[in-house]
Parts: sequence; C-alpha cells; structure tokens
Amino acid sequence: MSGLLSRLFGGGKKASSKNQSSSDSELNSLLNDTISGLLEKANFDLNFDLVEKKDDRGDLQITVEFSGADEEILKDSEGQMIDAIQLFLKRVVQHNFPEDRTNIMIDCNGYQEESSQALVDLAEKLKETAIEKGKSVYFRALPPKDRKVIHQYLAGDSRVKSRSVGEGLFKKIKIYPVKSNSRQDDQSAD
Repeated sequence: MSGLLSRLFGGGKKASSKNQSSSDSELNSLLNDTISGLLEKANFDLNFDLVEKKDDRGDLQITVEFSGADEEILKDSEGQMIDAIQLFLKRVVQHNFPEDRTNIMIDCNGYQEESSQALVDLAEKLKETAIEKGKSVYFRALPPKDRKVIHQYLAGDSRVKSRSVGEGLFKKIKIYPVKSNSRQDDQSAD
C-alpha cells in the first residue's frame, strides 16, 4: 500500500493506554491528518473543527464539524456521506488505537440535529395515530442509528411502546398503544 491508505492502515504505531494525554494528542493528530488527506483526495472545499468532550462514562467523544462550499454534498442523500466519513474515521481510530474508546461523531452545519428532529416529528405523528386508532402503525425501514433516536423518544411516553421488526440492518419500527385496564382508568378518574 502507498499513499493515504498506507498511512491510515499500514504498520503505524499502536498507542498504549498508559499515557492518556500523549494518546489523545496522537489521536487528534491522526484525525487531522486523515481528514485533511480525505478532503484533499476528494477535492472537497470544506474546513473542519475537532471538538472534544467527555461523555457520561468518562470516554472521550470527538465531534468533527464540517463547513464550507461543499456542505450540500455531505448532507445530500439523507446524510449518507456524513455516515460514510464517520464510519471510516471510526475504523481508522480502531485500527490505530485498538484499546481506545473514543466516539467519533460527524456533523455539518447542524445536520445531525435537524435529521433527529425530523425523525422525532414523524414519530410524534405516528404515535398520535396509533393512540387515536388503537392500532399498531409502522415506521419505514431505517438504519440502526435512526431507529435508536425514535425508540429513545417513544420510551418517554407510557401510552405507547415500540420495537424493531424485520431482518437485516434496515428494520421497520412498530409503534403500538399500550393496553390499559379501563376499570383502573375509570377508578383513577374519580
């Protein structure tokens, strides 16, 4: 291998978890080099910022925020390019730092938040339909990360339940009303 791929996957040094601060700086350096090389090879007119923070478990989360003239290319086709870059960067980090538990997130001008909000809005409409009709409704086939957003949102409402149904990565979501005992409901209303 030569060029960009050999720098990413070929015989690079493996970081040990003994020195966390040097490991973090090596990780940042790897991400900067990888993203810069990717943008250069793809001829994208984009800039990026790396934002670090610790999650609830104390693991490092790095968000890569893209901006620039080619933002629409990243957001096109329901953000598939964003997902692809995110997966690629996660694999590069896993290969070079196998013991590291850093989570890599990619965003472009707030696209991830907009996408999640659109899913929540649609889930709200389907939830109301399920409650009104007293029947199950189905959400279209979705990738795992989108299903997670919907399941987490619906978990906050005790009137409905949800579960993934189907085979493979793109399963549908079944939203159904919770059966309640009408006598208990009548007694609690008194």
